Amino acid sequence: MSENSSPENARILIIEDDIELADLIATYLSNKQFTVDVINEGISAVDRIVNEQPDLVILDLMLPGKDGISICREARYSYLGAILILTASEDDIDQILGLEIGADDFVQKPVEPRVLLARVRALLRRFEQVKSLQSQQSSKAEVLKFGQLSINLSARTVKLANVNIELTSPEFDVLTELAKDAGTTLSRDELFKRLKNLNYDGQNRFIDITISQIRKKLGEDAELYLKTVRGQGYLFVVND
Repeated sequence: MSENSSPENARILIIEDDIELADLIATYLSNKQFTVDVINEGISAVDRIVNEQPDLVILDLMLPGKDGISICREARYSYLGAILILTASEDDIDQILGLEIGADDFVQKPVEPRVLLARVRALLRRFEQVKSLQSQQSSKAEVLKFGQLSINLSARTVKLANVNIELTSPEFDVLTELAKDAGTTLSRDELFKRLKNLNYDGQNRFIDITISQIRKKLGEDAELYLKTVRGQGYLFVVND
């Protein structure tokens, strides 16, 4: 977003082949003061995302020409904004794959406009906070260190035994929230509120899937840092 922009007038690109649904979402978001563009196929999607750099992309998974997963994977290297995927599937595999290649959140179809609006605003606020943090960073970055694991909050990088661990934006945010409260068990509800400014509905798998992906990337050392506390949530273990 530009200096004079806000979550209420951010630029949003909708990529959805269901013309009726795309128009419904576009009208609803336009009425909330967003600037909205729509495309109904996948072929031109990557070029539009990369060249226009909208503040947020709403991306359907099933598209003619090129699917949403391929679009997300290709655009993520050059696109700096948020990607919210629309999925008709309840299968965790779609969400896991999406998170692995750089999606920031999911909304399941049929789309409830108020839920979509809340997710859009939460993502825009989060990305604006990241930009603000990066612009304010000093020459000495703030780093959280736990044994061989270090988290650079300003650069948004993670190293384990001096090896870079490539985390997506959601993975970095979840790990950081847990690390900031190392030694304290955080519930899914608390993590969800912190990351999305929304109440946890008891069914959303975002936190569980994201932590599962973090564990895979940390490999054998994952259990040294991340613990599941049955019935309570997740714990970042202090290792000096």
